[in-house]
Amino acid sequence: MSSDLPIRKIIHVDMDAFYASVEQMDNPDLKGKAIAVGGGGKRGVVSAASYEARKFGVKSAMAGNLASKLCPDLIFVRPRFDRYSEISKKVKQIFYDYTDLVEPLSLDEAYLDVTENKKGNPSASLIAEEIRDRIFKEVGLTASAGISINKFIAKVASDYNKPNGQKTVNPEEVIAFLEELDIRKFYGVGKVTAEKMYQKGIFTGLDLKGKSLEFLDKNFGKSGRYYYNVVRGIHNSEVKPNRIRKSLAAERTFRENLSSEIFMLEKLEHIADEVSRRLNKSKVAGKTVTLKIKYSDFTLQTRSKTLQYFISDKSIILETAKDLLYQEKLSNSVRLLGISMSNLNTETKKKPEQKIVSVQLKFKF
Repeated sequence: MSSDLPIRKIIHVDMDAFYASVEQMDNPDLKGKAIAVGGGGKRGVVSAASYEARKFGVKSAMAGNLASKLCPDLIFVRPRFDRYSEISKKVKQIFYDYTDLVEPLSLDEAYLDVTENKKGNPSASLIAEEIRDRIFKEVGLTASAGISINKFIAKVASDYNKPNGQKTVNPEEVIAFLEELDIRKFYGVGKVTAEKMYQKGIFTGLDLKGKSLEFLDKNFGKSGRYYYNVVRGIHNSEVKPNRIRKSLAAERTFRENLSSEIFMLEKLEHIADEVSRRLNKSKVAGKTVTLKIKYSDFTLQTRSKTLQYFISDKSIILETAKDLLYQEKLSNSVRLLGISMSNLNTETKKKPEQKIVSVQLKFKF
């Protein structure tokens, strides 16, 4: 590795099948069974699947009826986000016993910078083991972890030995690790991009590394430089302990498609109420209201309006959403409506200082 690259000790902790695992923990009758958190039927969507269900190809964002076809014995469980949030807070509290540099990505995963940590432990790998052991003993769930010099490699590594495992990529191993990596494993390379890379003869990190910056910029636009850097182990993004929430939303998928704005008003009221509740719970307000409309043919449309003042009140959110609904004629019957608030009044807090360690090939993780 180049000696001028910043080196940090980063851990990416990822809970194993989090929502499904919580349900199995709370209901022993579900242990060892194929379960999906979400809704079944033609309108339902899988939010999470247990490992037993994943063996049949069931995965998140899959339609409920397809999941049932793949796994006839699949058990659907209604999501309980308050419970998941409760468990997530317990897990994060464990993280804070080791470092204040914790960047939550969602309820079930986070980055930790342990370059300097509260335990004075020089081994990030041992810290990750200890954290995973505590999560199991104190919370009752398993977690996997990736440990390396930056966030990108740590996140990729956390998926290697799932479930209930971890992988460390030491500084001297980074380049070889990235060169051997299947391009589909690169964080930020989705299905469409992977197919495009295949067409360009890019199947592994080594193939990607062989392409010039000019080639990647030409074929992948703004992402070109990102791909050029990460395959060389360059990803200098710091762990951001005070990630600012940029938006907050709620949405509903209907059992039957709605064809008239009049039928949608009651639905919008419930959605506005939920958005307002979440805003007030988070003690934030926003200026921009966005109405999301998904039609029966799955095309998506958004309509937005920015107010001159911050709001969190249900009635104002609802009235603004109504205005957006009537703004133009619907192009088809509607299967989903959503309301989001952005342009929030969140403020940045002073971040804890993050350290960089000089590169040494024997620098132990």
